[in-house]
Amino acid sequence: MSNYNIEKAQLQDLSIIQQIANETWRPTYGSILTEEQTLFMLEMMYSTASLTKQFETNHFYIFTDNEKPVGFSGIEKIGQMIKLHKIYFLPETQGKGFGKIMIAEIVKIAQNENCEFIELNVNRNNKARNFYEKLGFEVFKEVDVNIGNDFWMNDYVMRKPV
Repeated sequence: MSNYNIEKAQLQDLSIIQQIANETWRPTYGSILTEEQTLFMLEMMYSTASLTKQFETNHFYIFTDNEKPVGFSGIEKIGQMIKLHKIYFLPETQGKGFGKIMIAEIVKIAQNENCEFIELNVNRNNKARNFYEKLGFEVFKEVDVNIGNDFWMNDYVMRKPV
């Protein structure tokens, strides 16, 4: 029996976010990105300095299952939208509906903030696109973002009206 909870993360929770990121990135991106790009991006987005800076504008939420942290999300309000920057769950929790629950929570936040839509980027080769489409997201545009070190993020920008 699952007993889940979603709590807003605090700075002292950085290590939980970092641990989940480290455990989810290779299963998620191993067939899409090189190991070099994976290491570069993990450092760029999940180093203590980077996450501390992100906490200035972003809100992070930790998802626990039976008191064990198994996932997290990171969002930012930009104008009339909520930008979903990050949502990851440990591989062994895939298919349990936790991602759907977290998205529903983000929809509630967006509604409370009077936002018009939620937007996210997803790698064009990531099968998560299907998950987002099932939850009402649609491809809005394609972007290619140079993130440094000759690495690129080749993404779909997806949106869901609130």
